[in-house]
Amino acid sequence: MRTTATLLTLLALCLLSSSRVRADQPPRTIEVHAQRFDFAPAEITVKVGEPVHLRLFSDDVPHSLLIKGLGINQEVTKSHPVDVSFTPTQAGDFQGRCGRFCGGGHGRMTFVVHVAGN
Repeated sequence: MRTTATLLTLLALCLLSSSRVRADQPPRTIEVHAQRFDFAPAEITVKVGEPVHLRLFSDDVPHSLLIKGLGINQEVTKSHPVDVSFTPTQAGDFQGRCGRFCGGGHGRMTFVVHVAGN
């Protein structure tokens, strides 16, 4: 019985320390370029609990990155890059799009964040 309790305690400590390491790690930086009528890259994959720093660039006209499921809504204009930071708390695919009308192909301007579980 004592061995089981000791093993469970060690397992819990390992899980707590691994989540603390992930929260303390520096954010992963990903550059995202917006231009009529796409994002480059158009998809990224991150992990639950991984701090992420997006550096957004507009290569032409004003755009925005809108990902409701991650609470992101950031405008970006040419020659003025902006930064967005987030740490996903759940796994899944989060659909994003340009939230600022940028021309005839605006509706096709999509972005996906794939969040993988631990």
